[in-house]
Order: sequence, then structure tokens, then C-alpha cells
Amino acid sequence: MLFEDILGHEQIKSYFKNALERHQVSHAYILTGEAGMGRKMLANAFAMALQCESGEARACGTCHSCRQFMSGNHPDVVYVRHEKPGSIGVGDVREQIINDVEIKPYSSPYKIYIVDQAELLTPEAQNALLKTIEEPPEYAVIFLLTTNSEAFLPTILSRCTKLKLKPLYDQVIKDYLKEHEKVSDHQADICAAFARGNLGKAVALASSEEFAKMQEIVLELLKHVKDMEIREMLAVLKEIKEANLNVGDCLDFMQLWYRDVLMFKATRDTSMFIFKDEYKYIREIADHSSFDGIDKVLKAIEKAGVRLAANVNYEVAMELMLLVMKENFV
Repeated sequence: MLFEDILGHEQIKSYFKNALERHQVSHAYILTGEAGMGRKMLANAFAMALQCESGEARACGTCHSCRQFMSGNHPDVVYVRHEKPGSIGVGDVREQIINDVEIKPYSSPYKIYIVDQAELLTPEAQNALLKTIEEPPEYAVIFLLTTNSEAFLPTILSRCTKLKLKPLYDQVIKDYLKEHEKVSDHQADICAAFARGNLGKAVALASSEEFAKMQEIVLELLKHVKDMEIREMLAVLKEIKEANLNVGDCLDFMQLWYRDVLMFKATRDTSMFIFKDEYKYIREIADHSSFDGIDKVLKAIEKAGVRLAANVNYEVAMELMLLVMKENFV
């Protein structure tokens, strides 16, 4: 709940701290970023600091207000709920924000409303919320947390302070996984690369049995595809399907593998490897592939994803990709 407990996002944390120090708090914020990047943590940390009795630019964590917040029972912080899983309707907004905001804070300087998955707000709900955002009571602060700010009406966007979360550096994520999740160096490299700057995703991958299973199956395929018969490749494709693995993740994993192949082919440098434990296989593929061949494989992986998104038969799309992998091994 404290700013210092949140990894990365220094610009946003600095922005919030400056707002607190200068007493220049906006009435509406949009925090946008991928799920797992820390939107709710940042909103919570700022909300807690806004209500803190210390009057500092950070929450003390010990006053009555902070203790209420940390217990989830702060009377002046409202987490907007919605009954329908796919939308946040006018009724939700009217009941939990519009009608409630007319009631002054019980014990704090602000009345704070946090709307998670705010991209689910229907146009009608956004229009209903607009007047509150345009003419809010001086004590009202609304947070709209979203993975897609384009879902908002232009009138909402123009009246909110928009803050976009940026990906964390891979090294920051690796260090966190090794220190806090007790993940091996090798696994930390893979999870960090796969998460693309999203700490929440990296942590989830590190403990995912499905991700571990996917690595096991796909790595064996990548290491031995050059020697496999068609029937063996089809058997692996069947195993992936029967294990109910995310095929998109499988394709992303293959791209990371061939990124290492390409890097080694170009530089002979292993320091930036993701798959450090598989050096023997990476070198063998790099030594028996041309730059043009590796490029064709990467394009084939991308094309397989496009085909699958277009509902092309799974076996056909994946087999065509694997054939390109075999053909470009010289």
C-alpha cells in the first residue's frame, strides 16, 4: 500500500507525491496499463496517502486512517462493484458514485472512488458519470483503472488526468523473482522475457504449472525438430492441444528461442541469452541456419499466429510452421 513497496513506475509515484506536496490533487484519474502491471497498487497507495492523518506526501501506515485502509474497511474509500461480469452499467455508477458522492466524507479529507476494469463502463454509464467528473464536490477523487483507455468517451478522456504505466526493465523483474519468489536464474530469465515488463504476469508465470508444462513440451520440440518425422511432430502438436496449453504462449516462446538463435548467429555472444541452459542446442541451430532461414522461421511463427486468429485449422497452421523450421536447417 506504500509507494516504496511498489516496484518501478517512478514517474507516476513522483507525480502523485508532488500532487500531495503541492495540494494539487485532480478530481479524476485514468490509470492505464496491462493487467498485472500495478494499476490498483498505485491507486491504493495514492488513496491511502490522500487519507493519511500525517499530512505528509506518503502514507505513514500507522494512523487510524491507514489502519482502516489496510484492513479494507475505510469508510471514505469506495471500490465500485458491478453485478454483470461484462459491463459496468448506469445503475452501478448511480448507486455507488453519483448518489454517494453527495454525502460528505465521514472522517477524511477526501471521498475516493476506485473503478477497476473501467473499460467495462457502458457509454450510458460514462455519460452518467460525466457530470460528477465535470462538477465534483471538492472532496471527491475518482480513479478509473483500465487496460484500454480507448474504451472511454472523448468527453471522459478530456476531463481526467491520464497516467500510463510503463513496462519494467527485465533485470528489475529478474531480481524480484529471484529474491521474492525464489526462482532460479534460468527460470527468471524466461519469465522476465515472456512477461515483457509486466511484473504481475512474471510472478504468475513463475508459479504456473501450465507454463512449466508448456516449456517442457515446446523446448523438446524446438531442440529436436530438425530430426523429427512428420508423425512425431504431429504427436507433439496433439500433446499441446490435449494439455490445453495456450497456443499463443507457445508461439511467443518459440519466437524467444529463435531470438537467441539469431543473436548468437550475429554476435557469438551468450551474455544476453534467455535460454542460457540450452546453449548447445542454440549454437547447433545457429551454425546450421542462415540469417535468411532464421528470418523465414520467425515470419512463419508470426504467420501461424495470424492463421490461428483467422480460425485456420490448428494442425494445418502449426504443421506448416514446423515444416519451415525443418526446411531452413542446413
